[in-house]
Amino acid sequence: MREDGLPARLAAFLRRHTLWEAFAAVILPLVVLLGLQFVWLKRLQETSAIAGRAALDNYLEAIGSEVQYFYRAAAERALNIPPEVFEEGRLDQVAAQWTQKPVKGAARLFVVDFTQEMYGSYRVYDEESHRLIAFPASDEAMAIISAANPWQALRVRRGRAENLAISVDERNPDFRIILNPITDDAFRIVAVAGMILDVEFFRRTLLPEAIRKSLPEFFPRGAEEGLEIMVKDAQGRLMLGVDHPADEAEVVISRFPFVFGDWTLILHSHSSSPVRWARANFAINVTLSTLLATLLVSGIILALRAADRAMRLSQMKSDFVSNVSHELRTPLASIRVFGELLRLGRVQSPEKVREYGEYIERESRRLSRLIENILDFSRIESGRKTYHFEPCDVRRVVESTLQSFDMYLKHNGFTARLEVSGEPPPRIAADADALGLALHNLLDNAVKFSGDARAIEVRLAREGDEISIAVRDHGVGIPAEEQRKIFDRFHRVSTGLVHEVKGSGLGLSLVQHIVQVHGGRVTVDSEPGRGSTFTLRLPIGLETPAGPGGPPASGTPSDPSRGTLAEGGQGA
Repeated sequence: MREDGLPARLAAFLRRHTLWEAFAAVILPLVVLLGLQFVWLKRLQETSAIAGRAALDNYLEAIGSEVQYFYRAAAERALNIPPEVFEEGRLDQVAAQWTQKPVKGAARLFVVDFTQEMYGSYRVYDEESHRLIAFPASDEAMAIISAANPWQALRVRRGRAENLAISVDERNPDFRIILNPITDDAFRIVAVAGMILDVEFFRRTLLPEAIRKSLPEFFPRGAEEGLEIMVKDAQGRLMLGVDHPADEAEVVISRFPFVFGDWTLILHSHSSSPVRWARANFAINVTLSTLLATLLVSGIILALRAADRAMRLSQMKSDFVSNVSHELRTPLASIRVFGELLRLGRVQSPEKVREYGEYIERESRRLSRLIENILDFSRIESGRKTYHFEPCDVRRVVESTLQSFDMYLKHNGFTARLEVSGEPPPRIAADADALGLALHNLLDNAVKFSGDARAIEVRLAREGDEISIAVRDHGVGIPAEEQRKIFDRFHRVSTGLVHEVKGSGLGLSLVQHIVQVHGGRVTVDSEPGRGSTFTLRLPIGLETPAGPGGPPASGTPSDPSRGTLAEGGQGA
């Protein structure tokens, strides 16, 4: 019997297959795109970190270049002295030049003249007298002599000095000297002009100005926040900035390229280090890509669900039309046959006339119930269904429904037994006709799906603050995975004997709607091969609503068809 349901399940799968293909056609390229984008973002993160660190390195190099340019320009301007000045003994012109054009950043200017003495005549510029004077022995004098020694030795050896350039002597960190060797036309050393650097001027004036000047070239306004620069000498003493520990990834180190070569430039980038900046951008981009992909996939899923639901609803409606056509055709055919027999006078026996009349009445009632179910469903779907609540004796409703169903039960060989447990249930505000219709649909379901069993049990009881009406059969039962769907409109269980029984698929959806309007609920307890028990649970404290069809005082919506109406039934 379960094999009979396999083609139906396969057909349903094939009907949905097109939607899954559409989903795969969209999702697979999206997954590939996301994968490629992730790889690209990962590479971009690494490249951005390298580029960011390079920008910081370039910034420090720009500071060093600014310092180098300043001192080279000052040295070339002040120390480029024609050799004739020394050869002709016109050293007063050097003093006059330095007086007229003071050299910024120089603590001392000096010359070493090799034209008058073999080992050189040492003179320093005196800012007070504006003259070149001999200077007494001192640490400063020793630093100058030490710096000029190579040129002195070259002069003594009468060697040639070609392609000479400005040089720096920083062997004594307290006296950093820039030297410019001066040669004649024969490339012999004539003199050496030099300047001792003013360390305080460099630390307090030149270096901060170079830092400020280079900053806009590498960082736009506001981007410099979080950048801190420290300068340390060869002994690690802090010359500029505030010393504090930092993460290794936040530090960029460089040295000055011309003078102060043993000093270190240290750049801290706390809030915008290249690694952190690259990681933050990577996280933001991945998050945005994931979010957009999630929204896109969600939209696709919603669209496919809507399409799938439309297809299933269309199929269910087709099945509904087919089943209803069968349900209408069978009783109509019976009524027509028995009616023709009676009209043609072929039935003479009063017993047969009565029997055929009962058949016609039973099939007419069956047609009426089917049509009433369809009309009720139409009213519910359009929001026009109304209920008339008034004090109601639930026991009388149950007994009346069983009595009206008795002929149908007997004709099909069924027996229905009513059991009232405990004290008689109290009267509640309810629509008696609607409750009767709900119970009638449950009884009809029990008859259809009882299989070979022919006993139906109806139990009426009070359970706490509820009245329960249970209808139990001993038939084919309902699989657990189908029990959640049996109240969907047009739904029909697609396995076993259940699928072979014809029906409109509206019965249980109407039952649930009626019970919900009354502030109650319907439950099912079923197991394949052991029957089913449907139980209507109605609250005892239900009050009469303000108007017909209005909601009960407990707050149950007056129109559960909007979102709460179940969509079908096991087969009733």
